Amino acid sequence: LFCPVLPGLPAEEPLLDSSFNIMGSPEERFHFAIDRGGTFTDVFAQCPGGHVRVLKLLSEDPANYADAPTEGIRRILEQERGVLLPRGRPLDTSHIASIRMGTTVATNALLERQGERVALLVTRGFRDLLHIGTQARPDLFDLAVPMPEVLYEEVVEVDERVLLYRGEPGAGSPVKGCTGDLLEIQQPVDLAALRGKLEGLLTRGIHSLAVVLMHSYTWAQHEQQVGTLARELGFTHVSLSSEVMPMVRIVPRGHTACADAYLTPTIQRYVQGFRRGFQGQLKNVQVLFMRSDGGLAPMDAFSGSRAVLSGPAGGVVGYSTTTYQLEGGQPVIGFDMGGTSTDVSRYAGEFEHVFEASTAGVTLQAPQLDINTV
Repeated sequence: LFCPVLPGLPAEEPLLDSSFNIMGSPEERFHFAIDRGGTFTDVFAQCPGGHVRVLKLLSEDPANYADAPTEGIRRILEQERGVLLPRGRPLDTSHIASIRMGTTVATNALLERQGERVALLVTRGFRDLLHIGTQARPDLFDLAVPMPEVLYEEVVEVDERVLLYRGEPGAGSPVKGCTGDLLEIQQPVDLAALRGKLEGLLTRGIHSLAVVLMHSYTWAQHEQQVGTLARELGFTHVSLSSEVMPMVRIVPRGHTACADAYLTPTIQRYVQGFRRGFQGQLKNVQVLFMRSDGGLAPMDAFSGSRAVLSGPAGGVVGYSTTTYQLEGGQPVIGFDMGGTSTDVSRYAGEFEHVFEASTAGVTLQAPQLDINTV
């Protein structure tokens, strides 16, 4: 995780921004790289002067601290600076230049099915689409075929329909989608009917939605209208499939949107809790989180569907730069056995990405490093 520049892996923001309140040069401040796992948290710190400190502590120890990465940073700052920093008091960030973190918070929430309560909003007539899935059978001759679990708790059918334009009599004027396809708006969204259904979800304690409408990869307006209404009513999180992963094939797009709605609130709660441990909520500190594809993203752009392999991806980036030797090109196998999950990967000179993969029984249509998680 700690690299001045990750080769071939762009960050979503410049690594230094003029808005940061720089208290001395980066060499005079601390750089932290943290792996927050399900059982242990490892903290790597490059201290002023260039020497390195490494610290390991339990990820969950509520009797002693609220957040392991914050506690690790506190201990290193206290020991290196020789200043008492009481627990529970927000840390001064003027001596911190950057924090980079990989976390298995999303991975473990998916494996243990401890995400947010989610409702699926889908085009009328397709309520069982994600439950039916692709009908793929991992074991062709198994007589008892297990149905994959779904992440949503309830389904709401949305009265709307978009079709490819066929020029039939009475079809009306076509509209052009973002892919250039001509479309027919057979039925606009019935927002009045939808409002009552959404209010019912709120009364039942569901505050996160996955919106998956037909052909939204090219015509996103209907999903956007639904999202606007849901946010006005008070839903705390809304994942639109046209924003999460605007690609064809509604089944994997729908699963990805559901995973995003299921995991992003968990990620956001963790990030907000982490920020509260610092003065100004880390406003003037460069904080980047590792994504599933091995790149880095700012805190506000870190979402559930891109965070499933955040921690394991950091391991792949790490061993690719430390163990692989260009001479001879011998491939390297990565084996990361944690307390909750084990991750296996391979590096042979370049990062291997997949754009659709299954993790914990959920198919995600998102770029990620080719990592197998058990």
